[in-house]
Amino acid sequence: MSKKLRIWLIFLIFLNGYVSLSFELVVLRQLSFWVGSNAVITSIIMGTFLGFMSLGYFLGSSEKIHHKNIRNILGISFIIIALFACLASSFPLVTDYFVQLYRWGITSSVLQTFIFSFVLLSIGPFLFGFNTTLLSRCLHKYNTNYTGNIMAWDTIGSVLGSLLTTLFLMPFIGVNYTVILIVCLSIFAAIITRPKWWVALLCLCIIIPTIWLNSNYMQKSRFGIIVNNANSTISVSKYPDNTRILNMNGLPMSVYNPSSGETAEYITYFNDHFIYTLPRDKTYKILVLGAGGFTAGLNDYHNEYTFVDIEHTLKDISEKYFLGHTLTSNKKFVVQDASQYLKNSTEKYDIILLDVYSNSFQIPEGFITAEFMQRVKSRVAENGVLVMNIIASQTFNDNYSQVFDNTFHTVFTNNTQRQVIGNLSPWSENDVSNILYVWYNRDNDGRIYTINKTPVIYDRYVK
Repeated sequence: MSKKLRIWLIFLIFLNGYVSLSFELVVLRQLSFWVGSNAVITSIIMGTFLGFMSLGYFLGSSEKIHHKNIRNILGISFIIIALFACLASSFPLVTDYFVQLYRWGITSSVLQTFIFSFVLLSIGPFLFGFNTTLLSRCLHKYNTNYTGNIMAWDTIGSVLGSLLTTLFLMPFIGVNYTVILIVCLSIFAAIITRPKWWVALLCLCIIIPTIWLNSNYMQKSRFGIIVNNANSTISVSKYPDNTRILNMNGLPMSVYNPSSGETAEYITYFNDHFIYTLPRDKTYKILVLGAGGFTAGLNDYHNEYTFVDIEHTLKDISEKYFLGHTLTSNKKFVVQDASQYLKNSTEKYDIILLDVYSNSFQIPEGFITAEFMQRVKSRVAENGVLVMNIIASQTFNDNYSQVFDNTFHTVFTNNTQRQVIGNLSPWSENDVSNILYVWYNRDNDGRIYTINKTPVIYDRYVK
């Protein structure tokens, strides 16, 4: 084997590893828009990916595959990988898939993910494993001691695919152009493996639709997408009455009408009852975890606000497309994970609005634990107030609503309030709405009234 051929084979193994991990991460990101990114969804996708890749490893070692046919097989294999990378990762196609499932009445996120994985995430991973085995056979034919090198270069490719995709490509060029890059790399591998006219023609038939589907023009004109990076897919919908809705990862996160000043109902309640009623005796410190469209305290120019969100583009997008004006000088934006911010901060706040549970489909699992709530509690100043917005059943009609309530009252045992926003309808089958959990950080001795001891007249009137 010539040195040049050996280098090309090792490069293809490296490229195969890179594309496989990059493809998997992009799929996870695109599906998070529809089914979230919790442990169950991730395990289904990873399990399917690894399972079919293992099958590819196994079948690639078949003795029926003659050595002289390997180049043709590899060329076709990389073309098929490019095709399925386009089908499984392009946002317009993924959107059409989920819309169709909802029309068929398939609404379970777990079932949706299973179907997606077996239909669109079986062929690609299978071929990744298949290709690795075929390339290994080529190297082993000339040197049986290449096993370590093969495994090393495949792993190096996977590591770089993981790091570059999440740390650089998706944040800076966007998920859509990362998809185009994955398809282009697969096509490049196909062409250098089998540089024939028919290979180039097939590759052209894949790359042109891929570029069109994943162009910024398509993303914005069809879906109104302004940002599509590693963390969020953001769009702003505008209506004839001038109402604007900020959508993140497919779900409405904030509402604002510049003409009327109208905001989301729960934000209006929060502003009217907790912000605009604050005394003017001092400057209060207010922390908002989950910035949304920065409508919390929108017309308050006196108190100090700190908005914390992991999405770094949120302030610019909100000012330019949603609010239509820049934030006032009393409002600061911090780009950081909410839990990490609380852990690293020593500041105490008079009011904390926790607005990270803003939908019932993509629940941040790390933020619904008693441990996280304890961390939030530690940052509330004496006589301060914590307000938590969640979407749940008004009447505790599901396990999530019940367990969340249990968790909240485990941490906040006294001085609590549960405010349903909108109409309370305890007899309705669909009673999901915004609910504000409120805790007042005031001394409480934990006493209760009993038939034996009821000093209520002193408790009510003694200041």
